[in-house]
Amino acid sequence: MSDLTYYFSIFLRRLHYFLVVSVVVTAVSVIAALSLPPAYESQTRLLLEGPQIPSELAASTVTVGLLEQLEIIEQRLMTRANMLAVARSQSVFENIQEMTADEIVTAMRARTSISRGGPARSPTPILTITFQARTPAAAAGVLNEYLTLIEQQNAEFRTSRAGNTLEFFEQEVQRLGQDLDVQSARILEFKTRNSGALPESLQFRLDQQDRLQEQVRQIDRDILMLYAQRDRLIQIFEATGQVDATQGARLSPDEQRLHDLRAQLDEALLVYSAENPQVRMLQARVAQLEQRLASAPERAGGAETDTPQRPGSATLDLQLSEIDTRVALLREQRGEIETRLKGLEETLARTPANTVTLDELTRTYANIEEQYNMAVDRLARASTGERIESLSRGQRISVIEPPAMPTLPTKPNRVLIAGGGTVFGILAGIGLVVLIELLNRTARRPEDIVSRIGVRPLATIPYLHNRSEILRRRLTRIAVYLVIVLGLPAVVYAVHLYYLPLDLLADRAMNRIGVRW
Repeated sequence: MSDLTYYFSIFLRRLHYFLVVSVVVTAVSVIAALSLPPAYESQTRLLLEGPQIPSELAASTVTVGLLEQLEIIEQRLMTRANMLAVARSQSVFENIQEMTADEIVTAMRARTSISRGGPARSPTPILTITFQARTPAAAAGVLNEYLTLIEQQNAEFRTSRAGNTLEFFEQEVQRLGQDLDVQSARILEFKTRNSGALPESLQFRLDQQDRLQEQVRQIDRDILMLYAQRDRLIQIFEATGQVDATQGARLSPDEQRLHDLRAQLDEALLVYSAENPQVRMLQARVAQLEQRLASAPERAGGAETDTPQRPGSATLDLQLSEIDTRVALLREQRGEIETRLKGLEETLARTPANTVTLDELTRTYANIEEQYNMAVDRLARASTGERIESLSRGQRISVIEPPAMPTLPTKPNRVLIAGGGTVFGILAGIGLVVLIELLNRTARRPEDIVSRIGVRPLATIPYLHNRSEILRRRLTRIAVYLVIVLGLPAVVYAVHLYYLPLDLLADRAMNRIGVRW
């Protein structure tokens, strides 16, 4: 009980500190509660709807998730440029001309509240936007400006994305088309330069090589047979003195030779054209023998006067000459075939390398063609998506609750501000008194002396005041208390009235720290 009396006496002694703090804080809170302007709050709700055309039929190229779309809308809305433009167009603040751009932006963001989802945090893609202003018209006007900006920026965002996608695939189709043309030209140029050594004609050239090699072997056999025939004719002539008496009785050597040449010419024309060197040679020989036979009587008459020759020697010479001519023709034909075989062998040797190169060119062409076909398909889809966005048939924002002009202010709660400020002032005053006493180390009780020096006094004699001193002290305290209780609130009100309103000070402070009142 004595401790309570002691602490109460100390509190009375420090009452003026308590009154200063509690009265000032209470006065400020009461004046602010009475002078703060009303705050009107308007709200609007937006719904992000899905595409109107089923994606199975035609899909938009702007594939943004619903939550991501809401995030984009919020971030694009709360940009500095938008905040400044809306605040100045709607004159949201009374002293907006005196406010800096940073203060305007901070105040606008502090008064704007954006929440996603429906009731109880449902996954419904709903965006709720709330704004507080000093007048109902300003609150509703700001939200209408917000809606205009959201719809405009969302449309620009989606159409620009769709347009960029369409432009990209148009460029891709053009680029890949040019690559296809270049690759086609490379393949054509390579095939033209290596027309005789391409893999598609390999089997034909192999068959042709087999035929020519068989012809060479046949010519070699024919030459051997002709040489054998020549040797046999010489042996028969040396043994009998004639070559073929029976045949010689029927045809002369020139006639027999002409007959054989004509047969060879007919056979050659079945195989070669009339412009072939072998055919032309046979034709020349036939013409030569025909001319010789035409002048045979004259030459026969002159020959009788010559020296008699061995019977059958003329026939032998003609047949040997014919065999030699045929051998020469066969050798010439063999040389032509060997030249053709050499060319074929060169083309066959180049074919593997040409096959690898052509496969690489063809594979590159196929890859480019596949990319080109994919780009054309995506270009068609991008064109459809761009058309969907230009007609607003994709995702769109609809207003399910337009901003209404509020009729009653939502803030401030004047009772709460005044009562809370008074309680806070009282607690602050008590706290100041306690802090002062904790810092004061003066000994004022016998217990303090004992705790300090460890000696218990025999007795304590209090200081006794006379009646005049007591009266003077009481009057002084009453005067101080009156000054504190009446003067300090008057000073605070004077500051509010003549220097700077407390509501404006509170408004600036809360705008600076981003808190709404």
